[in-house]
Amino acid sequence: MEQEERKDKRDRKVEPMVHLIVFKLGSEEYGIRIEQVKEVTVTPEVARMPKTPKFIKGIANIRGDIIAIMDLEERFHIRLPDDAISLGNYKNTYTLTLEASDYTIGLIVREMPQSLTIPISQIDKTPAFIQDLNINENFIEGIGKINGRLIIVLDILRILTSDELQQLRVLS
Repeated sequence: MEQEERKDKRDRKVEPMVHLIVFKLGSEEYGIRIEQVKEVTVTPEVARMPKTPKFIKGIANIRGDIIAIMDLEERFHIRLPDDAISLGNYKNTYTLTLEASDYTIGLIVREMPQSLTIPISQIDKTPAFIQDLNINENFIEGIGKINGRLIIVLDILRILTSDELQQLRVLS
């Protein structure tokens, strides 16, 4: 009997999991793979920089590093709920610090991000019509479905165009 139980356990495949940092933009939930997030901090004072895209709120000093701060709600043109406060003063917001091979950027979010691990089978590919509409913006990795929630999983390293990346490199 014990031998059969051990065989059953060996035969069961361990499903690959994805660890996400989940946050809200507008009223929707978004997730970024945890490997793309260096840290989460309370948003420090942000200094506005001239000649930057509107969605780049400025630069901030995070643990001695000067990094560009981006507002994804503005980047994605997300309309805020009527009761939402503007991110203009950045009080009581959080910044996710993301580190790519050649730049570091901070993303402002309104609420404390949460950690969530879901089976990779629960992430559906992005519907083709969305990919077709956004030829240059294939930054949506998929749509996670868990416990009645829909989480838009972003590939944060694809959010900026090459021109925008060039502007960021000048800031950092």
